[in-house]
Amino acid sequence: MTVLVTGGAGYIGSHIVRAFRLAGLDCIVVDDLSSGHREFVPDGVEFIDTNILDSTLVAKAMVEHEVEAVVHLAGFKYAGVSVQRPLHTYEQNVQGTVSLLQAMHEADVDKIVFSSSAAVYGTPDVDIVTEATATAPESPYGESKLIGEWLLRDAARAFPMHHTSLRYFNVVGSAVPDLYDTSPHNLFPLVIEALLEGRTPRIFGDDYPTPDGTCVRDYIHVADLADAHVVAAQKLLAGTQLEPVYNLGSGDGVSVREIMTAVADATGIEFEPEISDRRPGDPARIVASGELAARDLDWAMRHSLADMVSSAWNARQNHPV
Repeated sequence: MTVLVTGGAGYIGSHIVRAFRLAGLDCIVVDDLSSGHREFVPDGVEFIDTNILDSTLVAKAMVEHEVEAVVHLAGFKYAGVSVQRPLHTYEQNVQGTVSLLQAMHEADVDKIVFSSSAAVYGTPDVDIVTEATATAPESPYGESKLIGEWLLRDAARAFPMHHTSLRYFNVVGSAVPDLYDTSPHNLFPLVIEALLEGRTPRIFGDDYPTPDGTCVRDYIHVADLADAHVVAAQKLLAGTQLEPVYNLGSGDGVSVREIMTAVADATGIEFEPEISDRRPGDPARIVASGELAARDLDWAMRHSLADMVSSAWNARQNHPV
C-alpha cells in the first residue's frame, strides 16, 4: 500500500513522510524543490523531481508505484507574497491541484488528503474558529486553498473521489533533528535566525486587545500534524467516510510575547524584543477548535509550547549555515 506525498521534501511534507513510514505505509514523493530540500526525503523513499503541473508524469508514477492514496501539500505557500504574485499562486495552487486530480483520475486513484489552511477564514470575528465559521480569505494564497477544497468537492461529484481537507494554523517544532522550518516568513524561524545572527527579535504591535497586547495565534507541533495526516489517509483507505474539512487547532492560543519568552527560556539567550508598529491586516486573535478532528482523526496537542520551541531550536542548530 503506497501513498504519494506531493511537496514531500518540504518541512511539513517530510515529517508526514516519516510518519507514514513509522505507521508501516510506503511513500513516494513528488516535489520540484522550489521550497523543499532533497536531503529532507528519507533514504529508501522514491523521489520524483517534478512539478505537479506535469500530470502525465505524475499519473505514470502513480501507476508504476501502485499508489492508492495521495496527500497533497505541494504549492506556493507564502500568503503575504501571494498578494504580489497572484498569478503564480493560482498557477501552482489551483492549476496544480487540477493537474493532480486529472492524474489521479487517469491512474484510478480515488483517495486524497488535502493540505488546506487557516487562511481560508481571513480575519474571523469569533474567539474560536470552527469548521462552520464563514470563510473569507484575504490573500490569493487563502483563496487558492479554498478553491482547492472546492475542486475536491466538485471532482467527487463527477467521479469516485474520497477526500478530506485539513485546515491548519501555525505549524512549528521538529520531530527529528535533521528537519527544520526553512521558511523566510514564519515566526519561529524569524526569531531563531535573529538570535543566531545576534539581532533582537521583533514584535509587530503590542497594543492589540489581547491579555498582553500582542497577537494571539494557534501553534501546533509538526509531529501532531503529521500524525493527523496519517490517520486521515488510513481512514480513507479503510473506506471510512470523513468530513470534508477539519480544523487542526489547539482551542487555546499563545501570544507573540509568550513565544518570545519561551524562546528565551529554551535557548538561554535573554533578550527584550523590539516593538514595531502593527502590520496591516494582522488580526488580534485567531484560534481554532480541534474537537471535530479529535473525534475522527485522533487529533490531540501532544506537545507543549516548550517542546515546540526547544525542538525547533535544536533542529536549527543541527544545520549550521
